[in-house]
Amino acid sequence: MSISIRPLGPDDEAQWRALWRGYLDFYQTALDDEVTFETFHRLCEDPRLFSRLAETDAGVVGFVHCVFHPATWSKTDYCYLEDLYVSDAARGAGAGRKLIEAVYAECDERDCARVYWLTHKDNKTARVLYDKLATVSDFVQYRRE
Repeated sequence: MSISIRPLGPDDEAQWRALWRGYLDFYQTALDDEVTFETFHRLCEDPRLFSRLAETDAGVVGFVHCVFHPATWSKTDYCYLEDLYVSDAARGAGAGRKLIEAVYAECDERDCARVYWLTHKDNKTARVLYDKLATVSDFVQYRRE
């Protein structure tokens, strides 16, 4: 399977939404349609956000979304890889690795000091890949919602 990586664009909304639904289902969550609408449009228009699609001859099979932000421990930005998803049919073919490598390339171009992300502790399939591409942090996440 040949996989190419390209930017997300306004014409990709239908394909992106199908993957977005799969991603939300994977994490057993749902969002209001207004949030999904706003998320897509911000991904296309906001320069602080970065999004790429993984595509095969069969169509779009995955996405990555990142947020660039200033950091207090660095003179240059950090990059938070917020969302990464590859469809069931394309898992294991290298799309996830290529998406992360695209993020790394963009971060190198922007001189980012750090790329970081979270995943669920039980996401064993993804963690096999992540362990090859990054170092696990000892930090624990706290949140208020």
